[in-house]
Amino acid sequence: MAVEVLDDSNFNATLKNSEKTIVKYYAGWCGSCRLFAPKFKRLSNDERYSDIIFADIDAEKNPDSRSVAGVTNLPFFAVFKGDQLVETVATNKEDVVLDLLNKLN
Repeated sequence: MAVEVLDDSNFNATLKNSEKTIVKYYAGWCGSCRLFAPKFKRLSNDERYSDIIFADIDAEKNPDSRSVAGVTNLPFFAVFKGDQLVETVATNKEDVVLDLLNKLN
């Protein structure tokens, strides 16, 4: 599944219409964010996570979406069940993101 690019205009609707979502908050200047992008895309195509929506949000351009998760550092990941925030973490380590994904299953 492709990684969806969200913004403040469609963030809440996407969460409400999705059972499980993981959001990666990034910024264009963030080197760690750019390095993690291919890993996030690969995870989105992993069959184990086929029922999870993978989304990217530019944290600098979408302050409303950023405040929902309480973004503190980048890259920052948040998992949601419906529109309810489950857990967040600021990391560039794939194993930490895998732990987040497993909390949705």
